[in-house]
Amino acid sequence: MRKIVHIDMDCFFAAIEERDHPELRGRPLAVGGAPERRGVLATCNYPARRYGLHSAMPSRTALARCPQLILRPVDLPRYRAVSQAIFRIFADYTDRIEPVSLDEAYLDLSHEPRAVRVARAIRERIRAEQGLTASAGVAPNKFLAKVASDWNKPDGLCVILPEQVDEFVRALPVGRIPGVGPVTEARLLAMGIKTCGDLRRLSREELQQRFGRAGSRLHELARGIDERPVRVSRRRKSLSVEHTFASDLGSLDDCLALLPQLTEALLERLDRQPPALRRAIRAQFVKIRFNDFHQTTVQCPTTEPDRARFRALCSRGWQRGRRPVRLLGLGLHFAEAPPGARQLEIPLEADA
Repeated sequence: MRKIVHIDMDCFFAAIEERDHPELRGRPLAVGGAPERRGVLATCNYPARRYGLHSAMPSRTALARCPQLILRPVDLPRYRAVSQAIFRIFADYTDRIEPVSLDEAYLDLSHEPRAVRVARAIRERIRAEQGLTASAGVAPNKFLAKVASDWNKPDGLCVILPEQVDEFVRALPVGRIPGVGPVTEARLLAMGIKTCGDLRRLSREELQQRFGRAGSRLHELARGIDERPVRVSRRRKSLSVEHTFASDLGSLDDCLALLPQLTEALLERLDRQPPALRRAIRAQFVKIRFNDFHQTTVQCPTTEPDRARFRALCSRGWQRGRRPVRLLGLGLHFAEAPPGARQLEIPLEADA
């Protein structure tokens, strides 16, 4: 029986700022780009989240919702140093570590008879040595460990034992499935599906017809099945951000107006990755899904993401359909995996 631990730092960037600047504690705080440069939030603390703020939100919007918000610039060298110290703590307990980002990782503790005790020890050491809190989930697979780490946030620990899996998953709201964003959740709710128990009523074939290749994955997760191993090194092929709009974008100008926000979100995600991954960039692309669900992707070679090229690619892609746009995304392709490259979790649908 596998024992997987998912560790997720609480509001990582913002927590480091609060730790290093105690006068900021308890006040609405975010880390991100300047509003005059169309920046977006990388993260925000819990007092800020009470105003509806969240990562990838435009800084201008965040300040409008919360005028008293303290906006700190991103200090990646400092955050990376803290991340490296935390990963060294992980390495004291296992060499089976799959980094997801600077502040998140899976640990395989199947060899450890007291995995829950180890998870507690890791959290205690992070608090003692770094002055930060981490939430952890312990479960028989990666899917459930990730769900569990989010269950008692912040500064929480949730354990799902093998004999608890069926009951836990059956009652799990579909919106809590990693990778199910607002659009997918809304489609499921419209079908009368609120929980994984409800989701089990649909066959694999029905889910595949409605959700494409993600349908098969939904069928397995609704039953608590996830056979993915914890991988120490995985090959990352691309990195992207995209948004499905509640109201279709009616023109090319509407699409171009939203590109800066998506670009900043992509660059923020890229900055969270190891420097070696940036050196492996080989192309950038724009994806467009029109309101008739026709989809097109346009790309060009590059070694560095370029805003002007994203605009040009968006224009070329829009010309292929010349109709309202339902989804807009952009991203980067990478060459052969460089040393130290890390694979992020692949969402069922990146609709947020």
